[in-house]
Amino acid sequence: MRSRQEWRQARVIDIAHPTEDVRAVTFAVNGPLSAFDPGSHTNIRVMIHDAPAIRTYTVLPSAPGTLKIAVKLHPNSRGGSAWVWSLNPGDVTEMTTPENRFELSWRASHYLLIAGGIGVTPIFGMAPALISGGQSVRMIYGGRSQAQLAFRDELETLLGGDLELFVEEEGRSFDLDAEFSRLPLDAESYVCGPIGLLNASKAAWQRAGRPMSRLRFEVFGDSGHYGESAFWVEIPALQKTVEVRPDQSMLEALLQSGVDMVYDCQRGECGLCAVGVLDHEATIDHRDVFFSPTERAQNVRMCACVSRAPGGTISIDTGYQSAPL
Repeated sequence: MRSRQEWRQARVIDIAHPTEDVRAVTFAVNGPLSAFDPGSHTNIRVMIHDAPAIRTYTVLPSAPGTLKIAVKLHPNSRGGSAWVWSLNPGDVTEMTTPENRFELSWRASHYLLIAGGIGVTPIFGMAPALISGGQSVRMIYGGRSQAQLAFRDELETLLGGDLELFVEEEGRSFDLDAEFSRLPLDAESYVCGPIGLLNASKAAWQRAGRPMSRLRFEVFGDSGHYGESAFWVEIPALQKTVEVRPDQSMLEALLQSGVDMVYDCQRGECGLCAVGVLDHEATIDHRDVFFSPTERAQNVRMCACVSRAPGGTISIDTGYQSAPL
């Protein structure tokens, strides 16, 4: 059970490669599309091992009647990126009209945009919107190599000296304490990247004594502290044990096994799919941004859409109904 969404037929009309491991795909979407704000995302119906699934991707700035996404090919992904990389012009699928849970506030005197790796996708839309709106903007963008910085040339043209690149191969990394200490009191920062960048940003923001309401963030659903590996989920109330494959989420595995679940975002943001943790023999890899660090450390609940218990068994209470469908 999830919130109502409007699905549209979508046909691949263009494929480009901003970097060797990032593919940008443009879809022509049936029916009228309303304008959408930077930071928006779309859900896409994909096929993984011949089974239907849904994946969520940021929508890049797109021409009227189209939706454009950019996806990095992850060798250890849950299958979504491999499916996107298998697409060819003319292929047809379905997409939802864009939604936004990572929107700009338009209330700050200055904006610091922080992107790590493919986390540049929502930031890539925010930067031109802020510039065209006459806002004060600085962007820092990190990656393993210059060649892996998608949309680098476009951002350099747009931002000039207000863009700074931090490349691991060149020995450069973010100094978040220094960045945050220079910000005006009413500045805001928008962060997208792997979970390590998110955690570091939150810690540095708190050290700077800044209100958390002015730090906005988005993290990859497949970005965790551990790699993708299978695990088992026991549901004592239903007398069920479910295997979660490396290429699927716990939520997907539960739904496919007939367990009714409440869910919505599938990005670890809304908390609707959270389940109670009764017992666990494996380390829980919390990948959500819904629970606080304290709540995650307690291991009492976890978001089934993104979090995992790699290589072990976890016992849960779905807390929704006492019998399978």
